[in-house]
Amino acid sequence: MYWEIVQKGPGGKPAFCWLYEADPQKTRSMFPLSRNLSVALRQMAQQEEGAFLLSETEMEKREKDLSGREGRDLLEGLSREGVELIKKGRSFGVNIRSRDNQTLLEKGFPLMQKKKKTVHIMALGDVGATLLMGLRLLGGGVIDEIGIWDMREPVCGYWEREMNQISPPFSYDALPPVRAVSFQALFDCDVFLFCASKGVPALGSRAEDVRMVQLSANAKLVGRYARMARETGFEGLFGVVSDPVDPLCRVALERSNQDQQGRWDGKGLYPHQIQGFGLGVMNARAAYYAKKDPRFSSFLTQGRAFGPHGEDLVIANSIEAYDDALSRELTQLAKRANQEIRAMGFKPYVAPALSSGALSVISALSGQWHYGSVFLGGVFIGVNHRLTWAGPEPEALPLPQALLERILTAEKGLHRLIGREEAEDGSI
Repeated sequence: MYWEIVQKGPGGKPAFCWLYEADPQKTRSMFPLSRNLSVALRQMAQQEEGAFLLSETEMEKREKDLSGREGRDLLEGLSREGVELIKKGRSFGVNIRSRDNQTLLEKGFPLMQKKKKTVHIMALGDVGATLLMGLRLLGGGVIDEIGIWDMREPVCGYWEREMNQISPPFSYDALPPVRAVSFQALFDCDVFLFCASKGVPALGSRAEDVRMVQLSANAKLVGRYARMARETGFEGLFGVVSDPVDPLCRVALERSNQDQQGRWDGKGLYPHQIQGFGLGVMNARAAYYAKKDPRFSSFLTQGRAFGPHGEDLVIANSIEAYDDALSRELTQLAKRANQEIRAMGFKPYVAPALSSGALSVISALSGQWHYGSVFLGGVFIGVNHRLTWAGPEPEALPLPQALLERILTAEKGLHRLIGREEAEDGSI
């Protein structure tokens, strides 16, 4: 492992790059280093990746001897220019085993170097259509056009007309235009949002976690479009909105990087090109209950959400004054919110399509902090993060040990799920 100053890095500006070698199936291809020099040194010193990177405390604990010889060697090896670039936020790591790593050094993640993006939505069911409405009304600052495709052609015609007939008076270009696109042009965009879904349990279903019921059918579907992204040389963001979000992101990564014989060749989507949009609504549901019960009020200013959009969800009532019992109670309330809506006789899709979908997508494209699933240690797990020119930057905090243990348990659950799917399908 070594570092270098890239004189013409992303955006044509100098950047500090930490080069490392790791298994591309388990490690990010590229990631931004922290602006905090001590945290950046810890990030460079880690020998592996995983959800522990969310904890500044755990990173420090895992570092062999940062204050000793190894830490001094890292710090003394940096030039003054390198230190300044780290502090300015122009530093990133690149896995030299990733394909086209030289391109990553020079271009970074091109998506985040464009002011406005073209977004395509695939499938206009309940979630896709509601997401479309949110992006049309709220996304004008970061979206220049929204393309829509559904296998039911009349549906596209209907939504094209309805959406483009929404306008404030005398400001007819204020909202991003919506147009129907062909199947062949699905990946002629900056952001592709996968909203298709099969196997949605009927109302009244006794399934405890309806998201997992959808995994088998949706895995094949998302895999098909991930292959299409590979074949078209897609360089933008592949967003997964359909359930179960986190494992489907992993399916997209695997399928896009397999050759015709199903062997990994690394020629598909990079991990930083894939994001799941599912955790936003779980955070919003926790906030809903926190407003109703003063016992949970700390969540509104100090709380966080972690983990998958499902059974292993982790809600923390507070990072600063973490209470494990209160946090677990609030987690259960957020998890059951989905079932409560179904018990009322309605499909719970509006809040997910807007909180996890539209609002999170807009925040992501704006480079703002938001909730979504990103790749860490071989799985996609929901965290608070922001998209940068070097890919997702997960929030690192001094997490209480009890909270970290819950997050690591959720991470293990995602690994078990991947192993089970591989055994049933032959690959993920």
